[in-house]
Amino acid sequence: MEDEGIHNRIEELVAEEHELYERGAEGGLSDSEHRRLDSIQVGLDQAWDLLRQRRALREAGRDPGAARERDPDVVERYEQ
Repeated sequence: MEDEGIHNRIEELVAEEHELYERGAEGGLSDSEHRRLDSIQVGLDQAWDLLRQRRALREAGRDPGAARERDPDVVERYEQ
């Protein structure tokens, strides 16, 4: 996936995340909505990680296409 596609995916996930937060503020979320929110947050972490990998590879003069989406267990252990 190219950088633009990753940015688009991040924007989609952020919009959905905000919608769920607003819905939660108005009256709470169902269990499935809480699970979806958790999934969105993991997806965002993965997308940002992939974008960072691509940028680092590009800056090092390597092929950004070599970047791969990492497992949720990997990106969720990163320090913020």
